[in-house]
Amino acid sequence: MAQVLEFKLPDLGEGLTEAEIVRWLVSVGDVVVIDQPVVEVETAKAMVEVPCPYGGVVTARFGEEGTELPVGAPLLTVAVGAPDAGAAGIAVSGGAADMGDAGTETSGNVLVGYGTGAPAARRRRIRPATGAPSVDGAGHTSPTAPAATGGPSGAVPGPEAAAAGPAHGASARRAAAERAPQGGPVAVISPLVRRLAREHGLDLRTLAGSGPDGLILRADVERAVSVGETRLSAPGVPQPVAARPEAAGPVVVAQGERVPLRGVRGAVADKLSRSRREIPDATCWVDADATELMAARAAMNAAGGERISLLALLARICTAALARYPELNSTVDMDAREIVRLPEVHLGFAAQTERGLVVPVVKDAHTRSAESLTAEFARLTEVARQGTLTPADLTGGTFTLNNYGVFGVDGSTPIINHPEAAMLGVGRIVPKPWVHQGGLAVRQVVQLSLTFDHRVCDGGTAGGFLRYVADCVEHPSVLLRTL
Repeated sequence: MAQVLEFKLPDLGEGLTEAEIVRWLVSVGDVVVIDQPVVEVETAKAMVEVPCPYGGVVTARFGEEGTELPVGAPLLTVAVGAPDAGAAGIAVSGGAADMGDAGTETSGNVLVGYGTGAPAARRRRIRPATGAPSVDGAGHTSPTAPAATGGPSGAVPGPEAAAAGPAHGASARRAAAERAPQGGPVAVISPLVRRLAREHGLDLRTLAGSGPDGLILRADVERAVSVGETRLSAPGVPQPVAARPEAAGPVVVAQGERVPLRGVRGAVADKLSRSRREIPDATCWVDADATELMAARAAMNAAGGERISLLALLARICTAALARYPELNSTVDMDAREIVRLPEVHLGFAAQTERGLVVPVVKDAHTRSAESLTAEFARLTEVARQGTLTPADLTGGTFTLNNYGVFGVDGSTPIINHPEAAMLGVGRIVPKPWVHQGGLAVRQVVQLSLTFDHRVCDGGTAGGFLRYVADCVEHPSVLLRTL
């Protein structure tokens, strides 16, 4: 007898609460094996292939490509023990399989940052649904109806049942929405969906959700907003507008292109907004003569071996400066009202990619040589451009180095990468008039900017850090005293 198991979007780690379906790797009716990737999703940090912990026949998928799902929402259902699944020779990874209370097998493998969880001692059965089968965004029938789980034969619904499902599922959701009391609960589990509806003055009780069991997804709210704007812009078509509680008078719908803040762009927006909201930051800057630093780099590369990047030399200067001023390699715990000074330097660096700005992290940068830093910067930059950075590559930073000089600008006021305490910005290195040895000369000049959390230190510490960095840039021999 086949048992239908539901696989939910797992916790992808590092505080991620949702993911967007980029590409389905399986279809309804496909046979999958344990730990086979079934869907590719994009989180706020990276592209991830999600493996399924069950082996069997895929009976339903939830969500179309482009749909955002919260962690814990159903991804797909698998009929385990179905006749078709036996033909695939489903194997169990590792030793003895975890049979649970239903004789189902899972691998228990744990992947870095995501993947199937450790095998649980017991797994609950899917309770038979009493209503019509639910339908995913692609029109596939969910096999949670009594015929799929509680029937005498335990057979998996066939194509006829899947084809008939969408109409019944949609009508069931509409009926449920009509029966919902005005003061009763709404089928929404994502606070982002509620906020989006509130911002656009939408009553969630008027929407029919496309998620499982009528769950209202972000796509449903965005679709309703889009339909409302289309009707407003159509000539001769009156459209009632719901007044927002905080707005006195008519609501004016802004015209123009709307770009959803989600994925990497949404994560950047949330993090920078939180930084500005929570961190009392201040910025100081100084111009430095980088002529000798550039000459030292040229001499290193002329000596043979792997070429040393300028970013690696700046990173090495930063780690030396943080050893002298550890206040800037810290974070603030406001709940405990404590400054936590961190023993290791995990150095983040800003990298611009086609998906947006990301900040990969070089772990234990304080223990690396210039050659090691160059190699790690190159590796992480290439992985970032390919869009395959893992959550581990993007988290855990304690200090950030931002080389915005590659964009041809001299200065900036960097926003701190929350929850870090400081960020060093480096402008372009260009020939400028400079007083050198008592006379006017053309030198290679760079502007250095330090934004710091004023809770962890005062201007004297921040100025001392920046002055030490500038001294090392102007006279690289100063760095030798700390090596």
